[in-house]
Amino acid sequence: MSGAVAGPDGRLRCPWALSAPDYLEYHDTEWGRPVTSVPGLYERLTLEAFQSGLSWITILRKREGFRRAFAGFDPAAVAAFDSADVERLLTDPGIVRNRGKIEAAIANARVVTELGQAFADLVLSYRVGERARPTADDWRATSPESVALSKALRKAGIRFVGPTTAYALMQAVGLVDDHLVDCWVPPYPWPTATPD
Repeated sequence: MSGAVAGPDGRLRCPWALSAPDYLEYHDTEWGRPVTSVPGLYERLTLEAFQSGLSWITILRKREGFRRAFAGFDPAAVAAFDSADVERLLTDPGIVRNRGKIEAAIANARVVTELGQAFADLVLSYRVGERARPTADDWRATSPESVALSKALRKAGIRFVGPTTAYALMQAVGLVDDHLVDCWVPPYPWPTATPD
């Protein structure tokens, strides 16, 4: 049995997608779709790092607040943030106000800006090739690839990215297709040229 559950429209979905309307939309239209641009990958990395220790729904519901607070996730703009910006962000109710995560997001933006396309190339090099979609019994929070990606990102200077965060990033940006085998969402073709 795959573990997929019928949603309000009768379509089978990954069970987590049915726990909140926000999840349903995210699952159906974004989760697992390829993201290849530097800003897109920086955004997902930042959001996954902020999610660490929290529920994803908290981050998802604050996503627009994060976008406003972090200059639309433009790495160069965030890289220019200073201590006054950190203090501003610590008072922003539109985001998760955690000093360590805020400082990591800014430090990571500096690394991403310095690396440029090499950052995207590094992340995308951990794409898991074609494989069968999982069943509910195959659920995991890490993989050998996420352990390696976490290590490579930390070596490059990226903070707040352990193997679990790296795996969530891989799922979010389509490096691994973890929609359940009976989920209605079709596999997304990996782009060959145009970034998201």
